[in-house]
Amino acid sequence: MKKIICKREYDTETATLIKTYFSGAFGDAAGYEEDLYQTPEGLYFLRVCGGASSIYPSEDIKRLAKSKVNEWIENH
Repeated sequence: MKKIICKREYDTETATLIKTYFSGAFGDAAGYEEDLYQTPEGLYFLRVCGGASSIYPSEDIKRLAKSKVNEWIENH
């Protein structure tokens, strides 16, 4: 998946996957997945997707500030 945010490209094909977090069981309408990536330029982002009743009912990419990365890792 690829998305342009604030004139920067975030692409799961060229970024490095750091960690994946799952909430719920496979097929759970409220379940979701968050994948933490780092771009070659050192930026971080989450690729998110989930079931129809989840907090991520459609696939998307969300930026993650460097200052929030360790917090996200510790909480997931």
